[in-house]
Amino acid sequence: METKEKSQTPHVKHIEPYTAEFETMVPTGMVKFFRTCVIWQFIRFIALNIKMTLVILKSHK
Repeated sequence: METKEKSQTPHVKHIEPYTAEFETMVPTGMVKFFRTCVIWQFIRFIALNIKMTLVILKSHK
């Protein structure tokens, strides 16, 4: 039977559950701004559409 330490992966062995390191990140003010800014979302939408169009055009040659 394996022990608890052997069953954990090496990169997470040092993190104990329910500690401050175990919780998720809190977004900064700039991240919140970019997530809610309609103008920025529109710019990213156009950029993504251009990238997808280029990939599709390359695949049809």
